Amino acid sequence: MFDLDNKRIFVAGHRGMAGSAVVRRLGRENCEVLTADRDELNLLDQAGVRAWFADQKPNAVVLAAAKVGGIVANDTYPADFLYENLVIETNVIEASFRAEVSKLLFLGSSCIYPKLAPQPITEDALLTGPLEPTNEWYAIAKIAGLKLCEAYRRQYGVDYISGMPTNLYGPGDNFHLENSHVIPALMRKAHDAKQAGARSMEIWGTGSPRREFLHVDDCADALVFLLKNYSGDQHVNVGSGTDLTIADLARKVMAAVEFDGELTFDTSRPDGTPRKLMSGDMIASLGWSPRIDLDAGLQSTYDWFLDHASEADFRA
Repeated sequence: MFDLDNKRIFVAGHRGMAGSAVVRRLGRENCEVLTADRDELNLLDQAGVRAWFADQKPNAVVLAAAKVGGIVANDTYPADFLYENLVIETNVIEASFRAEVSKLLFLGSSCIYPKLAPQPITEDALLTGPLEPTNEWYAIAKIAGLKLCEAYRRQYGVDYISGMPTNLYGPGDNFHLENSHVIPALMRKAHDAKQAGARSMEIWGTGSPRREFLHVDDCADALVFLLKNYSGDQHVNVGSGTDLTIADLARKVMAAVEFDGELTFDTSRPDGTPRKLMSGDMIASLGWSPRIDLDAGLQSTYDWFLDHASEADFRA
C-alpha cells in the first residue's frame, strides 16, 4: 500500500535500540534513510524540528524517539518521562503534517494497556481500565501520541499509523543496572555475578509475573512491514505471542551468560503487572510473524553485550 522505493524515510531516534534496528532493516529496501544527531536536530525544539522537516522534506517518518527506562527510572523521573515524550511526539507529528509527509509510523509500547487487561491483550483493550502505576507517566505519553496520530488521520485524512511493540531486547540496549529494562538488567546482573565468582543472583519480586519479549530485529521487520502494508485508524500490536515467568526468563539469561549460581528473590520489591501478553492476531492476519527464538536471541544479545561492555551506558 506504500511503496518505499526511492523514498526519503526519516527515522527519529536512530541511536536507540528500536530506531537503530529500523535503520538496519530499511537498509534492505530501495530507499534513502534520513537520520539526525541531537546536535543537528533537538526533537524537544519545536521551531528546530519544523525547520529541519521543511529543509529535508522526508516522504515518510518512523517515530521511534522516546525517553525510556525501567520501573526505577519511571518512578524517579515522572515529570521528565511525561513531558519529554509528549514534546517529542507532538513536535515530530505536527512538523510531519506541515511538511506534507506521506506516511508516519508512531512507535508506542505495550504499557499503554490497563494493568489488569484480559489476556492476551487485544488492541481494543486500550482505555478500559487503570494503568500500571509504576510506568503510567510513560504510558500516558504514549497513549497521547497514538491518539494524536488518530486525530490527525481523522481530521486531515493523513496516513499516520501506530505500532505497539511488546518488551524489546537485543543489540543497542541499555544495560545500566538501575535504568534498564528487565532483560538487559538480568543480563548485566548475571554477567557481574559470573565475573565476581558469586554463588547466587538476586532478582526483584517473586519471579512469578509473566512477560512477553520480542527481539528488536523482529520488531523492526514488523514495523517496516506495517509501513508498507497497513493503513488504518487502529493501532497494531507487535509481539511474539508467547510469554514466560520472570524466574524462567532469569534462568534463560543465566544460561546464555553461562552463570551456574543459584537464583534468589527479593520479595520486598514490587512485581508489577501480574501478566502482560499481547494478542498478535491482528498483525498475523496482515501476514507478519516473528522469526527469532528467545534462546537464540538472548545468546546473540549477550555476545553483543560482551563486544560493548566497556561503554559508559553499561556502568552501574
